[in-house]
Amino acid sequence: MKRLVLVLASYAALYLTARWYEGTYAWSTGLDAFAPEFETYWMNLFYAEILVETIVAALLWGWLWRSRDRNLERYWAHFIDTETALSRAKGEALRELLWKTRDRDVVTLTPREELRRNMTHLIWLAAYAWAFYWGTSFFTEQDATWHQTVVRDTDFTPNHIIVFYMSYPVYIITGWGAFLYAKTRLPYFAKGFSVPYLFSVVGPFTLLPNVGYNEWGHTFWFMEEVFVAPLHYGFVVFAWFALSIGGVLLQVFASILYLIKKDLSPEPDSRPTPNG
Repeated sequence: MKRLVLVLASYAALYLTARWYEGTYAWSTGLDAFAPEFETYWMNLFYAEILVETIVAALLWGWLWRSRDRNLERYWAHFIDTETALSRAKGEALRELLWKTRDRDVVTLTPREELRRNMTHLIWLAAYAWAFYWGTSFFTEQDATWHQTVVRDTDFTPNHIIVFYMSYPVYIITGWGAFLYAKTRLPYFAKGFSVPYLFSVVGPFTLLPNVGYNEWGHTFWFMEEVFVAPLHYGFVVFAWFALSIGGVLLQVFASILYLIKKDLSPEPDSRPTPNG
């Protein structure tokens, strides 16, 4: 819980700092994209965002892949064999198979470590959901309010520099980081690809390419900034892909259930019956 709170608080601090920056400098330096102060306060921020996010994504994703658990392929095959044996066992035999079927020469991942990794994975998913909220709800709604108040002069408005080039990349980096963590460290996700997981990261990722189409449309069509406008349908549809996180959680909980099934099995009643 401490790590979860620390992660969510760190994300919140980043976004609240960005909101403070907007409140402090947007009106004073962000109304004219051709003014020298706009270059100083906003375009330099844009350049810094792109540079930092590229470095963070490369280092984070690269580290997740380089530090992957290389025994997971063999573990996955053994996992399937174990599941097959468990599905055919009942009663006390089931309780014994939960541990005895684990070949320690093949399976180097202990149940406790696997459970710990599942908990860490849930922190990744919580961070992804938290970042997704700030990007696609808080700052996106704010962007519509900005354009309904201030005339759009270029595609690089103060709010665009925050919502499109900071908050969107942050949740994309986090989402793919969660996917790589699960793929490289959890036996349940190691073999093949989880369809709901792909939906939950690919759909929101496509919001960023959709930004280009959105800005092109606003430049040539001068469309009103309302979310029911056809130009914004892509944002709505791709954001709905995030609902597949429910399927991901079902898979995560299935993996956890396998690990704690022994503890959930009822203890045999050793007390004498009324008839002796």
